[in-house]
Amino acid sequence: MSISDDSLSSANVAEAAAVRVSDLNVVENVPLPSPNALCAEIPPTEAEAHFVAEARATIRDILFGDDPRFLLVVGPCSIHDIEAGLDYARRLAKLAAEVKDTVYIVMRVYFEKPRTTVGWKGLIMDPELDGSHDIPKGLRLGRRFLRDTIDLGLPTATELLDPITPQYIADLICWSAIGARTTESQTHRQMASGLSMPLGFKNATNGSLVPAVNAIKAAMQPQTFLGVSSRGVASSVTTKGNPHCHIILRGGEMGTNYEAEHVAVTGDLLEVADLRRAIMIDASHDNSGKDHRRQPDVLRDIVAQRASGNADIIGAMLESNIESGNQKFPQPKGDLVYGRSITDKCLDWATTETLVREIAATLGVTANSGSAI
Repeated sequence: MSISDDSLSSANVAEAAAVRVSDLNVVENVPLPSPNALCAEIPPTEAEAHFVAEARATIRDILFGDDPRFLLVVGPCSIHDIEAGLDYARRLAKLAAEVKDTVYIVMRVYFEKPRTTVGWKGLIMDPELDGSHDIPKGLRLGRRFLRDTIDLGLPTATELLDPITPQYIADLICWSAIGARTTESQTHRQMASGLSMPLGFKNATNGSLVPAVNAIKAAMQPQTFLGVSSRGVASSVTTKGNPHCHIILRGGEMGTNYEAEHVAVTGDLLEVADLRRAIMIDASHDNSGKDHRRQPDVLRDIVAQRASGNADIIGAMLESNIESGNQKFPQPKGDLVYGRSITDKCLDWATTETLVREIAATLGVTANSGSAI
């Protein structure tokens, strides 16, 4: 029977109105403060804003060959304990000052974690680590932590996972990444086109480089897409494109891709696509076989390539925390080991400190010898 004004009696109308067709699986929908309101509540100081701008400029200079230093993005897989995270940041700030002539250190401040199936989704999504999902509290904690890190003189790095999150924290981020699971996502490529910081796209989880190359090209172009304004209103967002994107090699299901032959293939692929041969390499994930103890050897190989004159390699990533490895989660917060990851396994601080000094010395010798780095 066709539906028309004539065929619908008042009883039919009442019956139709009683049938739910929306939000059948939604339990709760809690309004968030607008990005403007939250940023005004926890604003950056003028000094912090200047620091972010300068750090972004430095990273851009490294990416495009105007700064010869090696870019190292290092820190915990994820931040789950604010106190331990700041403890780590204080240690890293001292180390960064020590090696600043050859290595430019940016701290991993990761608040969002992609999940293959289920699991803790990060400090912003579940700051209490108990499934309560107090996102407003998570956003506030995130902004305060970023400010505290910047105040220590450390540039900040994160992976932007949810396309709404940048409106709340991007003004305090110096470099960001799009992960292997989302590199192929049109939504994330569009989002990246409007971000104000340099950004790296990881190769796909299967190891393919093409999705990352295509992502860089897409993010560099103007885009129009659905988004959320700074007032928290659904909006149409138009960007001019982000010219400061690069590729990150992180290995894949078929194995590692940090070796010299893989770097050469990547550089040629970028050149064919008319993109700069700027390559960052992740020493963790599939490049270490997900064994944190292998990260030092992977990083040494990466740095050796750079020291031998391969200027395509602009930097590396390293997962590091105060304590080695990771710990089972969920478990009661009071039982968690201080400074140990609840997501990916990480190097301990002592190993990290020794390793960073080692690579700084290697690169310093190369720089003093006049080699092109």
